[in-house]
Amino acid sequence: MAVPVTSTPIDLSAALVMDPATAGQWLAILPMGLCLATGALLMMIRHRITWHSKVTLAALALLVLVDVLLLSKVLADGPLTMMMGRWRPPFGIAITVDLTGALLALAAAIVAFAAALYAEVDIDNSGRRYGFYPLLMVLMAGVSGAFLTGDIFNLYVWFEVLLISSFGLLILGSEREQIDGALKYAVLNLIATTLFLIAVGYLYAIFGTLNMADIALKAPELSGSAPLMTLSALFILAFSMKAAAFPVNFWLPASYHTPRVVVSALFAGLLTKVGVYALLRVMVMLLPIEREALSLVIAIVAALTMILGAMGALAQTDIRRFMGYVVIAGIGNMMAGIAIGGDMAVGAAIFYALHSILLMTALYLVMGEAARIGGSFSLSKLAGLWTAAPVFAALSLALFFAASGLPPFSGFWPKALLVKASLDIGAWWLAGAVLLSGFLTTIGFGRLFLLAYWRPVLTEAPATTSATAQAIGSPAFVPPPPTPRPSLWRTAPILLLSVFVVWFGLFPDPLIVVSQQAAAGLSDPAAYILSVFPEKAAP
Repeated sequence: MAVPVTSTPIDLSAALVMDPATAGQWLAILPMGLCLATGALLMMIRHRITWHSKVTLAALALLVLVDVLLLSKVLADGPLTMMMGRWRPPFGIAITVDLTGALLALAAAIVAFAAALYAEVDIDNSGRRYGFYPLLMVLMAGVSGAFLTGDIFNLYVWFEVLLISSFGLLILGSEREQIDGALKYAVLNLIATTLFLIAVGYLYAIFGTLNMADIALKAPELSGSAPLMTLSALFILAFSMKAAAFPVNFWLPASYHTPRVVVSALFAGLLTKVGVYALLRVMVMLLPIEREALSLVIAIVAALTMILGAMGALAQTDIRRFMGYVVIAGIGNMMAGIAIGGDMAVGAAIFYALHSILLMTALYLVMGEAARIGGSFSLSKLAGLWTAAPVFAALSLALFFAASGLPPFSGFWPKALLVKASLDIGAWWLAGAVLLSGFLTTIGFGRLFLLAYWRPVLTEAPATTSATAQAIGSPAFVPPPPTPRPSLWRTAPILLLSVFVVWFGLFPDPLIVVSQQAAAGLSDPAAYILSVFPEKAAP
């Protein structure tokens, strides 16, 4: 039977965005598209592995440029939204970029470029054949997507993308130690992902939407009638596992020391920060009333994370495990900002996240170089690095100061802001925890520097020298044997990241200002909401 044809026009404006996308909106999805397209291209030329590093470096340099343009656009015009498939919100998937997401995406692109430089000498042909560079680009697609999405289920999807690629990177080499570390990493992260998915389903049952702007609009109205405290507790637990916060942090030091150095550096710089970002987005922007109610719990978790992380670092003799606990201590500082709330504390958490992305990546690369020059990752065997490579040692010391929170480096300023914000609300014990964690971390890095860098190398001396030394009752010191010197490919990425660490320390005002603006955008998401629902603007 023929279906009658009607000439009545169909109004699609109620379901679809009718205006063409602007150039700025296309910028919002370009980071993910670029990374996925490059990963696909690398798979297509998988038999020409000599091209992989060049293609990846070019793509990551372009990613940095795109993220710079995206940040400039957001700074100039406020948050911007691209609706995928032109479906109107809240039904379509929104890519919504605000200042917090743009800042973190740019920092992630910078460390990925630095890691790709270091991979030139750290990843051998076997690692390239097994897909290091395609996995790196997929990882960056997941990280960028998590920072830029405006849909909470889409956030879960990007989490899965970065997790799948991280599993591949973790076992690159298929060594026994790597498989063991990957098993612990996979099990705990799969549990966290399952909790996240359960929380997302629970959230949809409560709100009937997955769009973050829509949730931010509805949350104040449902706060007294819906079980949002239970929902918040689920999100905090899931994201705390992702971020490696106490007491669900034991997977990180058990796994981050097993892969290639460049992979550990990427994980330390990026993966835990995605968990912190998710906490910022959900608890500060979407569920601020519940964050306030749970602030004491989050603060206690933050204090225990930073102190036990620093104490764990003091107990390590393997410098990779030492760094794993330093990463955990930093997570505690960021969670302290979330617990305190307010633009100053949340801005300090964002500042610390940016600092930590750059610094932790640089420090893992430094540990790799220290082990290459000294011949071991063990503190009992490392010695004489200051004599073997004085410029590298001086660079390491500057990064150690930054990680300890000492001026004039980037780690000092967010900690100072956190201490002030803690004292302003009367949480003197939290301020004390920040200071104690910094003090213990300083001792840990001082111990590392004295043993691995400053301590002379003890070697077997010639018979005449030994006899003379025995006669005066002192050990025989002889010059250390020749050691490998740092190459340009190894030094350049460390130097690149160190420039940012020193720059943010010497000239912190611009980053403090923009971090406070980003925090204000989370605390008052009116501009974020209007970018998704422009029809809600006042006449």
